[in-house]
Amino acid sequence: MPKRVDHEERRAQIAEALIQVAGRRGLHAVGMRDVAAEAGVSLRLVQYYFETKEKLLFYGLQHLTDRFTARVGARLAAAGPAPGPRATIEALLLASLPTDEESRTFHLLYSSYSILSVTDEALAAQPFIDNPDAAENALTGLLEQAKAAGLADDGIDARTEAISLLAMTATMGTSILVGQRSPESAIAVLRHHLDRIFAATGTTANGTGSI
Repeated sequence: MPKRVDHEERRAQIAEALIQVAGRRGLHAVGMRDVAAEAGVSLRLVQYYFETKEKLLFYGLQHLTDRFTARVGARLAAAGPAPGPRATIEALLLASLPTDEESRTFHLLYSSYSILSVTDEALAAQPFIDNPDAAENALTGLLEQAKAAGLADDGIDARTEAISLLAMTATMGTSILVGQRSPESAIAVLRHHLDRIFAATGTTANGTGSI
């Protein structure tokens, strides 16, 4: 009896191969043939599941985002059953800093995809911006929640602070990748800005928990 193929598992296998080879060579230098070789499958099979390189890249980005979400979830679980808005924000931001091999790959490929989408019409046509919007909305909601609970400075604009924190994290992530600063100094800068936002309360373990 022929073995039943799990198509989603096969797609994930190919996406994982894309992430591995792109993490070593850069997203711009990866072709479908490279991904096939990394996954140990035929080029025809990669083309069967992903008709074009653009579709493969976009699916790979979604796969990478799923891994990032799991990484954030693990950090939140480690922070306890009720981590609070600040610890949740720290988990979201620190998980995307390239402090280890997995987060380095995430930052490198996510940044590369956004840059490629500026000049590649096929990539630009796909909804790349959805996930950045989701992160901005999530942080804004957490900051509004903190203000309502008296955990953050009531004078802040939650949307502006969310945008600033995300932009700061992305920029410092790149500075870590190129060796301009250490992960420790980047984390210290982020926590300095969070201290300013949450200065009203002197939040303890439920708000600032070590991430």
